[in-house]
Amino acid sequence: MTLHNGRSAPLAEVPLLGVGEFRAAVIEAVGGGRGLSAFFGWRHEGKVRLLAALSDDSAGRLSLLSCEPGERYPALTPAVPQAHWFERELHEEHGVTPEGHPWLKPVRFLPKPGAVCGVTDFFQLKGEEVHEVAVGPVHAGVIEPGHFRFQCHGERVLHLEVSLGYQHRGVERALRGGPDKRTIHYIETLAGDTTVGHAWAYCQAVEALAGMEAPARASALRAVALELERIANHIGDLGALAGDVGFLPTQAYCGRIRGDALNLTAALCGNRFGRNLVRPGGAAADLDGGLAAEVLSKLETLRADAAGAVNLLWDSPSVAERFERTGAVSTDDCRRLGLVGPAARACGVNLDVRRDLPYGIYRYAMIPVSSWHTGDVFGRAQVRWMETQRSIQFIRELLEGLPGGPLRKEVAALPPGRVAVSLVEGWRGEICHAAVTGADGRFEAYKVVDPSFHNWFGLAYALRGQGISDFPLCNKSFDLSYCGHDL
Repeated sequence: MTLHNGRSAPLAEVPLLGVGEFRAAVIEAVGGGRGLSAFFGWRHEGKVRLLAALSDDSAGRLSLLSCEPGERYPALTPAVPQAHWFERELHEEHGVTPEGHPWLKPVRFLPKPGAVCGVTDFFQLKGEEVHEVAVGPVHAGVIEPGHFRFQCHGERVLHLEVSLGYQHRGVERALRGGPDKRTIHYIETLAGDTTVGHAWAYCQAVEALAGMEAPARASALRAVALELERIANHIGDLGALAGDVGFLPTQAYCGRIRGDALNLTAALCGNRFGRNLVRPGGAAADLDGGLAAEVLSKLETLRADAAGAVNLLWDSPSVAERFERTGAVSTDDCRRLGLVGPAARACGVNLDVRRDLPYGIYRYAMIPVSSWHTGDVFGRAQVRWMETQRSIQFIRELLEGLPGGPLRKEVAALPPGRVAVSLVEGWRGEICHAAVTGADGRFEAYKVVDPSFHNWFGLAYALRGQGISDFPLCNKSFDLSYCGHDL
């Protein structure tokens, strides 16, 4: 069944296929270039139901299909590597076994009898000159917990295993039975640096289920906040990349400029991370002419300051030497692994939800897609800088022509037995929220796929053959979320 981004349909109309037919359909779709935006399970009428949401960027639509696998089914992963993480999650949460999966182990360490967080069967290489390096889960500085285990031959990394789940909070479980007054607060804290992106994806899903859209003015304000979120994080990452190679001028400047971007978001809604702005039915804060002019003025100052700071990076041969050819992922591997966002666009995979499956104001206002071709740290940094400049220009255009009209509409009670899929291009990449309502109109299932869920294995892949000293630089060039993964 095909569906446009941010729309809903009766669950009964989603094809319920046999396991073999379901598997063949997913393999054919991904082989034809579609992305696996979501693949999850929930208990429906006493059975585990699986649902796959496949994004067709060339056609600008989504495809939905489902099956009931019983206790086991032939794994998708050998034919569809981007299903790897999803199938591990299904096994962990529902006990459904994808037979033939190459490495079936926990992704989040759910609280189960006998289970101990962090204790698992790690991959190992044998040999007299092979050694193992374990990093984390407790790290120096203010950073979330995650464990990285390297199999090395001398300084060369042969394999990196990423083990997460140390702060699993049970958010998706808490979302079931909603929406209620707590739901939006769960959403805004899924990943704090992506507050606006996740809030928009959630509100769009609720609006789709209710059969309505946010007003044009609210949609434009959401886009302003989303692009400010992108600018703040991209500039922060460019500064952090500079710090990882000891280039302190750009690191210091970008740390301050990131704060300027966050302060613009605070001027918009009262919170530096964009909380209390995006709400079902529209927006909870408005922007008058005087404030819009002030934001435009400060945005121009930010643009000039950022250009000065970041151009120091590009003008430094020593920085280029560390960035170029470090942590490279090929275009083919990027597609096989299903990477999203700047990590994918740096590999020459030209995907962006804002253009390919447009939503909100992006259906009417175009923002150019930024891409590179090298797939390395340099490429990921370049994409961040190009996106920052284009986001600044896009915000300027929006603020100079903000639509009039109401800021928010009333959202009716959600109808029973419907499914909605909502995609938003967050600063890390594609955010996917999928919601299914039960007989009472409440969420029977709610699935969140943060872009980090797609990209963590890409980081592991980028380290193959690299020196272990390149790990901090590669890690920051992806800049993935631990809490956005550990839902």
